[in-house]
Parts: sequence; C-alpha cells; structure tokens
Amino acid sequence: MRHVKGRARRAGAALAAVLTWAGLLAGCSAAGSAGLDIDRILGKPPAPENVIRVAPDDGSKDVRPKDRLRVRVPDGRLEKVTVVKSQDAQDSPVPGHVTPDGLTWEPDDGQLSLAAKYTVDVVALDAQGRRSARHTTFTTYVPGERFIAYVTPENRSTVGTGMIVSLSFSREIARRAAVERAVQVTANPPVEIRPHWFGGTRLDFRPERYWKPGTEVTVHLGLRDVEGAPAVYGLQDKTFTFTVGRSQVSLVDAARHMMDVRRDGELLATVPITAGAPKHPTYNGKMVVMDMLEVTRMNSRTVGFGGEYDIPDVPHAMKLTDSGTFLHGNYWEPEAPGHANVSHGCVGLQDVKGGGSDTPAGWFFDRSLVGDVVEIVNSKDKTVAPDNGLGGWNMAWKEWKAGSAVK
Repeated sequence: MRHVKGRARRAGAALAAVLTWAGLLAGCSAAGSAGLDIDRILGKPPAPENVIRVAPDDGSKDVRPKDRLRVRVPDGRLEKVTVVKSQDAQDSPVPGHVTPDGLTWEPDDGQLSLAAKYTVDVVALDAQGRRSARHTTFTTYVPGERFIAYVTPENRSTVGTGMIVSLSFSREIARRAAVERAVQVTANPPVEIRPHWFGGTRLDFRPERYWKPGTEVTVHLGLRDVEGAPAVYGLQDKTFTFTVGRSQVSLVDAARHMMDVRRDGELLATVPITAGAPKHPTYNGKMVVMDMLEVTRMNSRTVGFGGEYDIPDVPHAMKLTDSGTFLHGNYWEPEAPGHANVSHGCVGLQDVKGGGSDTPAGWFFDRSLVGDVVEIVNSKDKTVAPDNGLGGWNMAWKEWKAGSAVK
C-alpha cells in the first residue's frame, strides 16, 4: 500500500503542475497588467536590444555634443563595454566606467566629439545568466558646411595584403577631381596606386595586384578648405600610415566544401566549410576581411530574409561584405562543414557555442588579419560587386583606373 500511495501522491503533484501551467497560459492575456514576462516563463531568450540599451540609438546621425552616451541593462550585469571613436582618420578608445551595481556604463568624459563616428560593442548577462552581445554605431554633428572622410584601414594598423584604402565621405562630393587631387596614397617600396570612385561618397585606392608583404603605406588627407561641393569645404589635414603584414589568401571551394588557406604562397591547411544553400548561394569572387568580431548577433531580418533566423552569439565572425556575408564559426550545424551547403550565404567553419580556440573556426580566426583575402569559387551565384565591401579586386585594372575623376 505504501508504494501505491507514493504513486498516487506523485500523480497528484503532476496534475497540480499541469493545472498550474494551464493557469499561467490562460492568464497570458492579463500578463501585461500582472507584470508577467512570458518570454522568461517559456525560456525564450530576449532580443539583445531588450537586454542591452545603448544611447544614442544605433545608426543615429548628426548626434549633438550635449546628447548623452550611455550603455545600460535593466537587470543582470554588463560584462564588457568597448567604445571606439573614429575621428580625423584615427581610432581611439573612449575610456569609461561601469557603475558599482553593474547596470550602467558611462564615459569618463561626458562630452561627445564633433565630426566623429562612435562604435559600441557590449557583452552582458541578463538576470537569468544568459549572455547577449550588441554592436551599434552612431555619428556626431559636423558643424557648418564641412565634409570629412572616414578612412579604412585604421591608423598604424597591420593588415593583410588585400587591404583597399577606402574613404567614405560625410557629404556628397560634386567636385570629385578636386577632392581626389587632395588625397595622396604612397607606398614604400613604391608601387602604382590608383583611385576609383563609387558614387559621390566613396573613393577607394589600390595597386594593380595585392600589396607586397612588408609594404608601408602612407595616406595624406589634404582636405582642409578643399571645396567638395558648392560652399561645402573639407575639414581634415591629416597623415596616417599602415603596414602590410604576411600574405594570407584563402580559397573557398563551395562545391568541394573545403577552404585552402595559403600563407606566403604555401598551403597552410585545408579546412572543411559550409557555404550557401541552393536557395541562398554564396557570392563568388575575391572578398577582403573588413572586421573581426569574437562574438556577434546575426538576425535574418537585417539582410532581407524575414524571420528565418536570429542567433545572438555567433562566434569568430569575420565580415566580408557590406550586404552581410561573413565567414564565421558554426555550432548549430556541426555535421555540415565538409559535407553540405546549408547557410544563407555565409561561409561556416566548425565551432562550439561560445567559440573554441581549438576548433577550425577558432584556429582560422587566430591566424587572420583585417585585410586578408577570401576568394570563393564554384558557387551558384554571381560575382560579388566591387563596391560590396572591399570587393575592388574583382574589377579589371583598366576598368579600375577609368574610375578616376582626374583625366
């Protein structure tokens, strides 16, 4: 009888649990007034923007100096906050502090700089210990009738041999020849470097072939008081440099599901990959690593795929195009690399949740530089456009030179 009674008590407890859960579901319509968080009840992780609040808003332009820069979480704690200011072709960290309760980060100097781009990267835990990451940017007000150029790559950086010098102007440039003459890009050892305009707000420079390792490149922006459009004048008079490191070119064969990594011409490794599925093939062509993020969120809505995916913690993410092509770690399709193409256009390497240094993705990330070349072949899509990211290597040299405004 004792065994039977025990079973009866357990059945009663289970029934009570079911009734309690049914009561919660029945009360969903009143959840707002009762203050219930249904996402937490169901175990669904909240969207990063609901966990991490950044002001000014992502993508804001013409932010005034009086506006306040602040990062906060409603509960949990901030793990890491990195803020970088890009101004006059130089990147500098913005020092700040987290309040004792762990909920708020503020800059030590509350005044925002004029004519600057701010990049904010945050990793935080919510009250349930779930980790979220957020990446936002905003630009501040440029006073008067002025224009400036945001320059890639960073000053004093070491980059891969595929780096293209890219200037993004804050205003439409009507007098392109005058602006082009005011920008000088030189190299040691010397090599011919030519400009190419993509529309009125972007000017890129590159040599005919990839840079030679060890090359020192100098960029001088003599834009101050240069009239770029009627009554609109440049602001900068600045020189910066970068160094070309070792050569690393990786060839992704989408049909073979493999990537050959070559360092200074020698095969370093062959790594299994997964590329774009038949409905979402990966671009072909030469792409350049533009940014490297240890962890980032990938949401299909930001690249026109509706609500097909939302992954808050993609590890070892290396940006290849402006349109959203990345080479990144993949822990959610562990059997795909080397066997099948299952992505929405990205290139995936085997990884683990949180990112592992001993995984193929971690190994490749640790041996890569911004400016490295990733070339994709045998995919059933077109070649990436030359202005999609740093895709200028896909343009023939004669056509590239024809894009100069100085005849």
